[in-house]
Amino acid sequence: MRVIVTGGAGFIGSALVRYLVQTRRDQVLNIDKLTYAGNPTSLHSVTGRENYRFLRADICDRTAMEDAFAQFRPDRVMHLAAESHVDRSITGAGDFVSTNVMGTFTLLEVARDYWSRLPASDRDRFRFLHVSTDEVYGSLGDEGLFREDTPYDPSSPYSASKAASDHLAKAWHRTYGLPVVVSNCSNNYGPYHFPEKLIPLTIINALEGRRLPVYGRGENVRDWLYVDDHVRALERIASLGRPGETYNVGGRNERRNIDVVRRICLMLDAIAPTDTPRERLIDFVADRPGHDARYAIDATKLEQELGWRAQETFETGISRTVRWYLDNEWWWRPLRARYEGERLGLVREAVA
Repeated sequence: MRVIVTGGAGFIGSALVRYLVQTRRDQVLNIDKLTYAGNPTSLHSVTGRENYRFLRADICDRTAMEDAFAQFRPDRVMHLAAESHVDRSITGAGDFVSTNVMGTFTLLEVARDYWSRLPASDRDRFRFLHVSTDEVYGSLGDEGLFREDTPYDPSSPYSASKAASDHLAKAWHRTYGLPVVVSNCSNNYGPYHFPEKLIPLTIINALEGRRLPVYGRGENVRDWLYVDDHVRALERIASLGRPGETYNVGGRNERRNIDVVRRICLMLDAIAPTDTPRERLIDFVADRPGHDARYAIDATKLEQELGWRAQETFETGISRTVRWYLDNEWWWRPLRARYEGERLGLVREAVA
């Protein structure tokens, strides 16, 4: 297959590129703008391979996208490029609307024009996979799971921008017939995760003896999905998913944030002991505005229809993740110069 991956220098995108290039042996064109979260070193294992190409470009740049499609001639587009950090969206929503909404619109239009000119047999196998998040569904109570037919109820500028892009993707299928498939995933974790997110931030801060900020009392619940399980699901959805359908991807690993942080502390205490338990570094801070209480995915449709199963439990996945950060300081140490773990997403009070 000839696959365009957008956002392939990011966390999930780079994992997907590595999988497609090294395991699937696909021809891959990675398109990434290389914002703060795009890291070329995450792709060191595929750089230089004959079946991998990289294009530094903005998905909002229609001319650049048209040229990329015309020259590479993809069989498939896997669209992951997005601004993704909720805290950053609170104080800088404009970037999220630009990239997540207008960037997706641009790609859909370019893909539609390209697809419409293909021979009939190539049109039939072409797919546009739009990769999204479970945050578009809003917040769950103590019971229940997000299903593909759960009404959208986004809480943050980030999730609202992703909800908008989901609706665009579905509309381009219904209106124009573009063979679009949408996926909505739960919280990912694993190697090469930019250290502003909960798990990598906790690991790195704990290693350095810094405070471990936890929003509120850490009662918020997330369904954790190991990134390599997610990329296998994405390849399965792009290959076998029905156009116009949505597939939810979840790990069936619900954990409270505070329990995740404590688990990491205990693991590091066992592997690299210090004079005092790392759990004493936990610092409860003011909660994030609009912080959803609980996310949990029902992945039954994906499991039964497409035969996917998560291979990692949270226990095996978090163990692999902690070990990776311990063994790969070369990757994360330079990132600390750009982001040292400071609090993001604070909302200033209005002045009367």
